[in-house]
Amino acid sequence: MTESNINIKVQLDAEKVPYQLSWTAEGSGAEKEQIAKAMLLAFWDGADKSALKIDLWTKEMMTDEMAEFYFQVFITMADTFQRATRQNELANDIKKFASAFHKKFLEKEKSEQL
Repeated sequence: MTESNINIKVQLDAEKVPYQLSWTAEGSGAEKEQIAKAMLLAFWDGADKSALKIDLWTKEMMTDEMAEFYFQVFITMADTFQRATRQNELANDIKKFASAFHKKFLEKEKSEQL
């Protein structure tokens, strides 16, 4: 059996707010430290039937970057859900929501700039 480690480093400022996030993953091509502005990590606890999550972002993460990040995460979730369940219609519903979310964000940003 093979084992691989994923390491996440969170550097905090004096107020315990993340100012730098980085990660490495053995055997993935990401052995060198990768810098990130935000992260979402979720685990499924089968015994409790609940999701355990960690979501962090740095002060440098801009609102438009967060919206793009969420859009991409929604698309990834849809793809993963489709592969895991073969529920194409539900996966497409997630993608439709993601597109509507992204469009609404962009429209709101544009109207606020006027």
